[in-house]
Amino acid sequence: MEEIIKDTQMLNERYDYLIIGCGLYGSVIAEQLTRSSRSCLVIDKRSHVGGNVYTEKVRDIIVHKYGAHIFHTNNKTVWDYINSFSEFNRYTNSPLANYKGELYSLPFNMNTFYQIWGVTTPIDALAKIEFQRQESGVIEPKNLEEQAISLVGKDIYEKLIKGYTEKQWGRPATELPAFIIQRLPIRFTFDNNYFNDRYQGIPIGGYTPIIERMLRRSDVLLEVDYLSNKKYFDNVADRIIYTGEIDRYFDYCYGALEYRSLKFETCLLENRSNFQGNAVINYTDSTTPYTRVIEHKHFEFGQQPYTVITKEYPFEYQMGAEPYYPINSDANMILYNKYRELAQQQDRVYFGGRLAEYKYYNMDVIIECALALVSQINH
Repeated sequence: MEEIIKDTQMLNERYDYLIIGCGLYGSVIAEQLTRSSRSCLVIDKRSHVGGNVYTEKVRDIIVHKYGAHIFHTNNKTVWDYINSFSEFNRYTNSPLANYKGELYSLPFNMNTFYQIWGVTTPIDALAKIEFQRQESGVIEPKNLEEQAISLVGKDIYEKLIKGYTEKQWGRPATELPAFIIQRLPIRFTFDNNYFNDRYQGIPIGGYTPIIERMLRRSDVLLEVDYLSNKKYFDNVADRIIYTGEIDRYFDYCYGALEYRSLKFETCLLENRSNFQGNAVINYTDSTTPYTRVIEHKHFEFGQQPYTVITKEYPFEYQMGAEPYYPINSDANMILYNKYRELAQQQDRVYFGGRLAEYKYYNMDVIIECALALVSQINH
């Protein structure tokens, strides 16, 4: 960035807004507010801007440090907005699944059905799925396993869903609630595009330059924990926008919310120009400890004589780790709603984003929510 504030003595005396968190949500809000001449201080406890969409260069390969982020949306306003900060390439998300050395197309489509059953027509594939659904005898699914089998049958469930899901959530599928899987992407075509959205791609040069451009009119302070310095920072701005963990904001007064966390193991392979031939491959068996391998050069169609890969390992969240996925159990949602009631009582603090709302968001919806909050503020 052109200017990152490192010393609090450099801060202006007073800001219109203090924004805690310079991920996509906080950065969009900062961009919109400063565009209308509001002064903003944006702070983050990490050493970089961008939150989980942060990208960095390893040699000249753009690496998605916190996992693959493919932008997709049907909202033309959001697509035009994000494209005003960067040109996007034509990348189409077409992940594969590796089950004990066998490769299958994702989402579940005619390629997948051919690979599993040898069927070549949609009517034959549908007949296979319907037979297995009926054979299961599941009418009212009581857990995730029953829900998945009732949607796609036993074969697809056991090869492509069970192991991956149990690694992702750290518990047996029979102990996970059915509502985690509302639907599964079944397509009776040979189209490997994972998303159905009209617009899709990855910013050329990564997401970090986008965030930097969004924050160019804000003051930014990194490696600062707001809640450890709350008394000080509460007095530097008229209003506050908080994007961190909502339970931590209220000092866990009702107890801690549960999350799943992730560990990323990134490696530069000097003498390998192409590791797996695809940007994302999920490992769906239960014995492989990681859930996916990302080969970053394929996001931008790189031709380098070396490559960079990242293995993604889910693990149980503990205090001090990075929270990624909220665990939307009944108990957690009851707890979150108590915190939300407290948040609604704060007279000059807005709560928003993935952690403050205890909700998983796609990037386009995060932008929609950020723009909606700014519209609310302006009116």
